[in-house]
Amino acid sequence: MPQTVLLAEDDRAIRHALERALSLEGYQVTAVADGVEALAQAHRTPPDVLLLDVMMPGIDGLQVCRVLRAEGDRTPILMLTALVETADRIAGLDAGADDYVVKPFDVEEVFARLRALLRRTGTGQPPGANGTPAPGGATKDPQTHDRQADRQIEAAGLRMDVQARRAWRDETELELTRTEFELLELLVRNSGIVLDHSTIYDRIWGYDFGPGSKNLAVYVGYLRRKLDRPGAPQLIHTVRGVGYVLRED
Repeated sequence: MPQTVLLAEDDRAIRHALERALSLEGYQVTAVADGVEALAQAHRTPPDVLLLDVMMPGIDGLQVCRVLRAEGDRTPILMLTALVETADRIAGLDAGADDYVVKPFDVEEVFARLRALLRRTGTGQPPGANGTPAPGGATKDPQTHDRQADRQIEAAGLRMDVQARRAWRDETELELTRTEFELLELLVRNSGIVLDHSTIYDRIWGYDFGPGSKNLAVYVGYLRRKLDRPGAPQLIHTVRGVGYVLRED
C-alpha cells in the first residue's frame, strides 16, 4: 500500500506542485488549503504523515499541531515554513512538530525528510533494516533489538525506559517529544563518546542535511533546556567542529 500524506498549504501553486511531486514519488496525497480542512481530514482518515504550512488563514499549522498532539495523535508532522529565526523553529517544535523545511525548498529535501520521519515511526523502512546501522552503532537483528528495547538504560544521572518512552534526570521526569527522546537515547547509549554531526543526523533523521543545517543545534538546545538544572553540571557538551557528547563533568 502506498504511504499516505496529508498536505495542508494555502498557496495554490505550491500546493499543486507538491501534490504532483509527491504523487509521482509514489505517495497517496490528500491536499487541503487550510488548517480547518487539515484537522477534519486528519480525523476522518488519519494519514501516515502530515505536511503542514505554518502560515495559513484561520487555523495555522502550529495550531493544527497543538490540537492533534493534545488529542494524543502521534502522527509525524513535517512543517513548511518561511520563518527562519531559531525562535520560530522552536515554536514549531513546542507545538509538536517533528521536523521542518524552510521555504524556498528543494523538493528532494522534502522527500528525504519524509522518508526519515516514516522510517523512524516504522511506517517506512526503519533504521537498522537491511544492514543499516541502528542507533548505538552495530546492526541488530529483531530479537536483539527487542531485548534492548525492554530494558532501562542509564548514564550521567539520566534514566530512560526505552519501551515506555519515558526519561528522568535524577527523580524528575522529563517531558520529551519523539525526536528529543530519540536524540537523548542515542547520547545515553553512547555516553562519553563524541558523536559527530553526520552520525547523529544519520541515526536520528536518516539523512545528513549538511553543514548549513541548524536542525540538530535547535534540538540540542531545546533538549538542554529540559535537562539542565540550577547548580547541576551540564550533561550535553559541544565539541567544536565535531559534534556532541553526553557526560557529567
